[in-house]
Amino acid sequence: MATKESPAKGATAHTAADGHGKAAFPPFQKETFASQLVSFAIAFALLYFIVSKFALPRVGGIIANREGVIENDLAEAQKLKDESDEALKAYETELANARARAQAIGSETRDKLNAQAESDRKALEASLTAKLANAEKTIAATRATAMGNVRSIASDAAAAIVQRLTGVAPDSKTVDSAVEASLKG
Repeated sequence: MATKESPAKGATAHTAADGHGKAAFPPFQKETFASQLVSFAIAFALLYFIVSKFALPRVGGIIANREGVIENDLAEAQKLKDESDEALKAYETELANARARAQAIGSETRDKLNAQAESDRKALEASLTAKLANAEKTIAATRATAMGNVRSIASDAAAAIVQRLTGVAPDSKTVDSAVEASLKG
């Protein structure tokens, strides 16, 4: 059999005889249950009164204040959003108007430049036509002068050739009529 070892000198052993180990948990003891229930009811009533009179109104006020601030912030945000939408529409309208004006100015400028270029072209054509007419007149006058000189040169050359071949000077009227016939074709 096993023997129980005795505790060492100076050590005390805890046993059921000392009053420890088998005692019930104090809140569950029958003798103190009613007083504990009354104490609990009083503590609950006192806590309920303090919370309902002081804490809950403060919390409720804070929540109401927060809701008001949030609603104001949301209303302000919606107002700012509406304003920004209006500003965006105004900007887009102005941008479209500016583009239309720019296109109109560009078209007007292009039309003006085309009209100016056309008038400059017509003026240049008129100037060139006048110069061409003057040049043709000058050429015709030079040709007439040259042809007049050709006749006299041809008449002189024909008279010199006939005289050299025949040894007799030809009649100037005969030479002139022969040259005239030759020039006409």
